[in-house]
Amino acid sequence: MSRANLFLSAISCALCASVAHGAEDHSRHKPAENQQDQSTQEAPAQNDGHAGHHMHAPHPPEHSAAAHGTPTESELNHVPPPPPQHAMGAMSNEQMIELMQMEDNAPVGMVLVDLLEWQQIDNADALLWEAQTWYGDDYNKAWFKAEGEAVDGEYEGRNELLWDRIVSRWWSVQAGVRHDFSEGPSRTWAAFGAQGVAPYWFEVEATVYVGEEGRTAVRGAAEYDIRFTQQLILQPEIEFNAYGKEDPANGIGSGLSDLEVALRLRYEIRREFAPYVGVAWTRLFGETADLARADDRNSDDLQFVAGVRAWF
Repeated sequence: MSRANLFLSAISCALCASVAHGAEDHSRHKPAENQQDQSTQEAPAQNDGHAGHHMHAPHPPEHSAAAHGTPTESELNHVPPPPPQHAMGAMSNEQMIELMQMEDNAPVGMVLVDLLEWQQIDNADALLWEAQTWYGDDYNKAWFKAEGEAVDGEYEGRNELLWDRIVSRWWSVQAGVRHDFSEGPSRTWAAFGAQGVAPYWFEVEATVYVGEEGRTAVRGAAEYDIRFTQQLILQPEIEFNAYGKEDPANGIGSGLSDLEVALRLRYEIRREFAPYVGVAWTRLFGETADLARADDRNSDDLQFVAGVRAWF
């Protein structure tokens, strides 16, 4: 062999050795995940025995026992619920609502005796009451309210029969009639108002009245429940009445007539029954106060009260 041929053969051997060394370095520095993928891809071919079919083996799930080691005590004690015994077939929306009792037009009702208490008014024992009852569905209700007092055999108060219509999640409007009764002439009014829950869970109601002979009146009330426990509840309350025209026969003057601020602490033996004690302050204003003093009645009175609250 000539010297030229020997020289070319030496160069070829050097190039082959360089290429082989580069391939080895490349495989040595290949990322670990690529090596894992390659081993994962090759594993089924070796286990399966079919060298011509390379299948991708799925990765083990992250939450399997292999990933966490031995099962936890919670996993060992878990008992799956039994399968349903009765398969539920296809049904319409109306059937589903009836089955789940989710209809919002089902008639419901309630009777609430919000206040039944003893006081002393003008040095005489007095029985006071506030009650309401309603019946209807979630959107429309017939609502009846009663409030009054009995002192020494004399009665006075008001009754209202209203239609209640919900207008938002927390508010409803009301319209109907109001009838006042007392030792003086009775009065009848048309009533228009609203009631609901204001921010911070204040229960609020406000009503405007239009009566005979151009009489007008406004009544507002607000109360709030302060829960010390699930059963012990303190309830502050404020209520006022104002009239647009005087009514001397019933001891009422024009303008702001009266204001009552009360604080009652009740204990709910059950949610439906709760005795309470408290204090109530009543103040008469303007011409109404003048008419009361002329009739030897107090225009400013602070009383301790005791009573019960119940509903069903």
